[in-house]
Amino acid sequence: MSFVSSDMTKPYAEACDQNRDPILAAIAPLFHDCQRVLEIGSGTGQHAVYFAHHMPHLRWYTSDRYEYHAGIHAWLDEADLSNVEPPLLLDVSQPSWPTVQVNAVFSANTTHIMHLDEVDALFAGVGRLLSTAGLLALYGPFNYGGNYSSDSNARFDEWLKGRDPESGIRDFEYLNERAGDAGLEAVEDMPMPMNNRLLCWRKR
Repeated sequence: MSFVSSDMTKPYAEACDQNRDPILAAIAPLFHDCQRVLEIGSGTGQHAVYFAHHMPHLRWYTSDRYEYHAGIHAWLDEADLSNVEPPLLLDVSQPSWPTVQVNAVFSANTTHIMHLDEVDALFAGVGRLLSTAGLLALYGPFNYGGNYSSDSNARFDEWLKGRDPESGIRDFEYLNERAGDAGLEAVEDMPMPMNNRLLCWRKR
């Protein structure tokens, strides 16, 4: 995924500005009783600073692969928030994840970019990380029964596979099976703007 900088000093993704308020409205009630959240694939860092600002009761842990850390630091440095943590080095496929105790995990627009083995690794890692009643919230486009929810999602999936044949919009049923394998059960499936969804699972 490529980003264009808004001021030539930090990365910028227009989609983050477009979807941040609907996502916040969806996750704020879910995370109301949480204290610490790990974001997987923080990307530019835009979501982290926005959500941490609007949910000051949370300590927000950013994470991503190393090449994204400089951009995340730029957003965090500018925001200067006391409740958001510098990025942890995390590739979901790495054998051991950073040691951090969190009540919830959040990730936006990642599973359709990942390969299937990485999607599997994400759920397995979250299952190991979360304790009982911990939450996993995923935002993005998803298929149901192998069917696209819109023509635009079908075109998006074609574009994804054109750049990487092993990527693509994932079926909810597949994700829910992987979640079950990791000890998670589905608790929410919310419609979001632009044919996206907010999925949430709870650790049994």
